[in-house]
Parts: sequence; structure tokens; C-alpha cells
Amino acid sequence: MITGSLQTKSGQIEIISRVFILVGNKVLLCRQVGGDYYFLPGGHVGFGESAMEALMREIKEELGILVKNLSFIGIVEHSYKDSSQKKHHEINLVFSGHAEEKNFQSREDHIEYVLKDLKSFARERILPIALRDALVKWLKTKKPF
Repeated sequence: MITGSLQTKSGQIEIISRVFILVGNKVLLCRQVGGDYYFLPGGHVGFGESAMEALMREIKEELGILVKNLSFIGIVEHSYKDSSQKKHHEINLVFSGHAEEKNFQSREDHIEYVLKDLKSFARERILPIALRDALVKWLKTKKPF
């Protein structure tokens, strides 16, 4: 069983905690090394762990940094098939946060971190697309989604 999932009659629903971090006028994003799309940093919520605790743990494991001033900004549900055609269903719990670190070097070989201009954020291939679009709206209104 995947950590951070709910078992249903037809499969698992993954629970993922993600963070939107602005560094000046840039957004911190990550992707699989060599991948063609980006996603927000974060990871699966473990059993008995709060979404914030999971987020802090994941960022510490993957980047070795602390994220401060976490604030819940929304939730996005997403279903997709991976490259092997395996079905996934996830619930993304999204927070905004602040990182004092400016050098974002991955501690994991399969993930890389990049800073992308906020001006181009709406045009980047960020998955899930519904999350990217919700964040674009949130940046204008600051209303939870």
C-alpha cells in the first residue's frame, strides 16, 4: 500500500501535501530528472501524520530546508494514468510557504528543483493542470480553492 492513501473498493486514493513557494518573483517547482513537466514540491502524507507535518518532512528530506509560515490555500483532486497505464487518483492539499534558502539542490537523484518566473507560471506545463490554474486564480484573489 502506498503511504498516504485511502483504500477504496476499486483502488487507492493518494493524499499528497504540496507547497507553493515564491522566491522574489520566481516560483519553486520540481520535476523528474529529464521530465517534460513540473509539479509543486511535497509528497505523500503518512498514516498518523498531518498534512503540514508531511510537507515539512518531505521538504526536509528532499531539499534539506525548512519551510516557514505555512498557510492552507486549497485542495485539488486529480485522476490520471501513468506511463504504464496504471490509474492514479490523488487529493492534493496545497499550502503556501516561505523558504529562506535560495539554493535549492535536490537530495534525491530522481528529482530536480528549478525557479520559474511568476510571469510565465500560467504557461508552464505544471501538473495537474487544474492545480496550476487554481494557483493562477489564487495569485490574483488570494481566495482558497
